Amino acid sequence: MAAKAKQAEAEVEDEPEDGEEQAPAKSKFKLPSLKLPSLKMMIIAAAALLVVGGGGGAAYFYFFSGPSHEKPVQVTAKPAIFVDLPEVLVNLSNAASERTQYLKVKIVLELPNPEVVTQIQPLMPRVMDTFQTYLRELRPTDLDGSAGLYRLKEELTRRVNAAVEPNRVTAVLFKEIVIQ
Repeated sequence: MAAKAKQAEAEVEDEPEDGEEQAPAKSKFKLPSLKLPSLKMMIIAAAALLVVGGGGGAAYFYFFSGPSHEKPVQVTAKPAIFVDLPEVLVNLSNAASERTQYLKVKIVLELPNPEVVTQIQPLMPRVMDTFQTYLRELRPTDLDGSAGLYRLKEELTRRVNAAVEPNRVTAVLFKEIVIQ
């Protein structure tokens, strides 16, 4: 009887009291756990599939489905018009040096169309005067390197456009530059 009493006490202790939750009973048989892909992995896989599919589709349309029935567009560039200017020979500004240095420049103007040639011909004395006055103020160090020549070209283009306004010159090109 003593054994039955101890067994009854053990059963009473195993029963949860009010407010306590009973832990789930552990079974001796375990089912194999199936791992389902997480949401994060599914999103990454979908994004990768979208990128690969989109890239493949874009490559197909780029290489294989072009407009085969359309005529190719002929792009014709307007021929540039060039006007040679007389050779310019000026002495450079030398404040520190006793030796006089000279600059000899052969310049060509690039014009957008032939009509501009007839419009700027009467203005050539003004253009040459602009070149002479600007070039005489240059120092030999102003013309050092390709950056110096680029600045010179841009400044001459700006001054020519101011002299022939409302017409425009596309570019000032150098045929020859000699510093002596």
